[in-house]
Order: sequence, then structure tokens, then C-alpha cells
Amino acid sequence: MRLRLKPRDTSVLSLLSDQAKLLPVGAEILAQVVGSAPAARVALAEQMRDAEHQADEATHAILRRVNETFVTPFDRDDIYELASRLDDCMDYMEEVADLIVLYRLGELPAGVVAQVGVLQRCAELTAEAMPRLSTMKNLREYWVEINSLENEGDRTHRRLISDIFDGQTPAGSDPIAIMKIKEIADNLEAAIDAFETAANAVETIVLKEA
Repeated sequence: MRLRLKPRDTSVLSLLSDQAKLLPVGAEILAQVVGSAPAARVALAEQMRDAEHQADEATHAILRRVNETFVTPFDRDDIYELASRLDDCMDYMEEVADLIVLYRLGELPAGVVAQVGVLQRCAELTAEAMPRLSTMKNLREYWVEINSLENEGDRTHRRLISDIFDGQTPAGSDPIAIMKIKEIADNLEAAIDAFETAANAVETIVLKEA
């Protein structure tokens, strides 16, 4: 049994939960960007930037709290890692929304819609899981399901890339349009991967604390 001179400060766990709550917000805005007409996307992308800024502030609040805390609820390096990975999730989603606007894209392929659907589920699961770090209970199903969703995202990404190069998307055979759609698809894949990396960070924490 490990002895502690001072009780653990668990306030950082609430901050992690607050940070994770922003992820479903970002995923929902991204879904609206993908499903909207080009004229409506500029305002939505601005909302996405606001959400990303809030996520940055939440990340910084966590890092400041860890630096001010003598005894953290678990290894401080693992807290840094988890907070950074959660921030990556939002960063990738914001980048996708911004690129869709900057590239002046019209209708997006069904595969993009499917990828965003995977992201929305990843965001919901992550937001639901973070409060459970306080007890370290019922977290295994979280990272198992995230892993399953990442595999689904991989399959969706491969099909989408195949459709892009076969001319089976709204980009047709226009090489510039193809490049733009592919970059969107690749960044969505990176966002899904970021959620798996965050889940891996949670798994590491749980295994260390077991």
C-alpha cells in the first residue's frame, strides 16, 4: 500500500471532464458544416473556431493545475499526455471545418458523412468516460469501443479513397477537387486516430493505477 503525505488533489479530474465535454460540441458543429450549403458554412466554421479556443483554454487550465498541485490523482506526465491528446481531437476537427470552407467545397461524399458520424460517436464516448477516471471503474468498454470505431473509420477511409480515385464522388475526375476531398478525408482519419490515442492514454492510466 502506497503512503501519501498529502491527499491527492482531484480537481484536475473535473477539468479533464470539462475539456472532454467540448468534444461532442465540436463534432456536432463539424457534422453541421458537412451537411450545410456552402453559404452557411462560414458562420459554422466560426463556431468551430470558438469551440477549439475553449478547448485550448481548458487544456491550459489542466496544465496549470497540474503544475500547481503537489500530489496529483495519478502520474502528472500521464495527465499531460491525456490532456494533450484530447486537445488534438478538437484541433483536427477544427482543421477539417476550416478546410471545407477555405476550399469552397460543395456537396461532400457520403464517405465523409460516415467518417463524421464515427467522430461524433467517439466524442460522445470520450465525454462520457472522463468522469469515470475518478473511480477508475467501467473504463475498459470505453477504450474497446473506441478501438472498434477506429477500425470502422479505417474501413470507411479506405472505401472513400477508392471512390475518390475512381471518380465516384462529387469531385468527379477533377484532379484539384480530388486533392481537396482527399485532404479532408485524411484529416478526418487523423481525428479518429486522435480519439484512439486518447483512449490509449486512459488505458495506460488505468493499468498503472490497478
